[in-house]
Amino acid sequence: MNKFMEFLEDFLLPIADKLNNNRYLTALRDGFMVALPLIIFGSIFVVIANFPFLDKLIGEEAFASYQNALGPASAATLSIMGTFVIVGIGYKLTEHYKGEAIYGGVVALASFLIMTPQVLEGVSGVIPTASLGAEGMFLGIFTAFISAELYNFFVKKDWTIKMPQGVPDAVSKSFSALFPITFTLTVFLIIRIAFSYTPFETVQNFIYTIIQEPLTALGSGLPATIVAVLLIQVFWFFGLHGQIIVNSVFDPIWYALNDQNLSAFQAGTELPNIVTKQFIDSFIVGMGGSGMTLAVIILIFMIGKSRQLKELGKLGGPAGIFNVNEPIIFGLPIIMNPLIIIPWLVAPVVVTIITYFAMSTGLVPPPAGVIVPWTTPTILNGFLATGNAWQGGVLQAFNIVVVILIWWPFLKVLDKQYYGDEQKPSK
Repeated sequence: MNKFMEFLEDFLLPIADKLNNNRYLTALRDGFMVALPLIIFGSIFVVIANFPFLDKLIGEEAFASYQNALGPASAATLSIMGTFVIVGIGYKLTEHYKGEAIYGGVVALASFLIMTPQVLEGVSGVIPTASLGAEGMFLGIFTAFISAELYNFFVKKDWTIKMPQGVPDAVSKSFSALFPITFTLTVFLIIRIAFSYTPFETVQNFIYTIIQEPLTALGSGLPATIVAVLLIQVFWFFGLHGQIIVNSVFDPIWYALNDQNLSAFQAGTELPNIVTKQFIDSFIVGMGGSGMTLAVIILIFMIGKSRQLKELGKLGGPAGIFNVNEPIIFGLPIIMNPLIIIPWLVAPVVVTIITYFAMSTGLVPPPAGVIVPWTTPTILNGFLATGNAWQGGVLQAFNIVVVILIWWPFLKVLDKQYYGDEQKPSK
């Protein structure tokens, strides 16, 4: 283990150092840090608003009113978190160029909004909130990069309005930013118009079409499931909401398989399928969220020495218990972090294989087709998903240990890096 960790340090840390000095990855990381407090706030209220089985305790009508009252907390944060990240990236990248950072942030947001369809169910002038959240994150990240670069290019070309002496500083800066912002937004408007003449109509449609079309050829079974799980992880690593993309293709298949199992379970006959919607939701995603990050939180408490990881564990732990893992995804961070790409991709695939063979050999009953609330804590949701079979909870516990073992050396290296950075004297 020590030699393996030394290899990781010798191989990955130099790469990570170079990437950390890359202005785009630095802006990306810092942009997510800008959004992190809002993401954590929204995550907390998602958990509170979706306590499992609360509807059974207080009744459907009271539960609906309860959720409606708490809904704005997540709607104003998690649902539109892409906008905060975009502003943060534009701000930080412009700050790197010693420019007026606030204008870099707002031009990035405006550029993204120009590229975003403003039609919802036939009503124009309405921006779907899904486009402002995780679904639009991929486009938003690259829009922020390009818009900040364009803005700073025009500023360096000195295509600005110079105001005379005596004009208030705020007014002078505003007029100085006028031409660079105008030129930048015009570029994105031209791109939007150009895409309107293509079969895709919008940039978003283009992105999702080229991602989804290869997925439509896939079916059910272990190989397809491994591909689906791996794609979820890859998309998340690059800032795309992997579940939304992959589920949009696979959900019809998984739900149909789920219904077949439910019918068989109710009839008392043999369950025909292993891979179902609940197989994914309970045994892959339902262990702390995508990537089974509940195990990562546990590992942070076990080995974390850096203040950053310790605080992240405290903040992400309560939400992670209920399978909300945005604090870990954006706080560790997962996105574009070369130190954790190996466990992030490998652990879910290994768990998928273990779970499949445990069920195919009869050690654990397959999912019974019962839809378990997604916020149900791990162990309990494994028990419920398998038709109240204790083996389901035991399998989840075993899988958590597997994920911890896979992540251990990589998180150790990451923690060591953070700890070393914290020991450096502040400038």
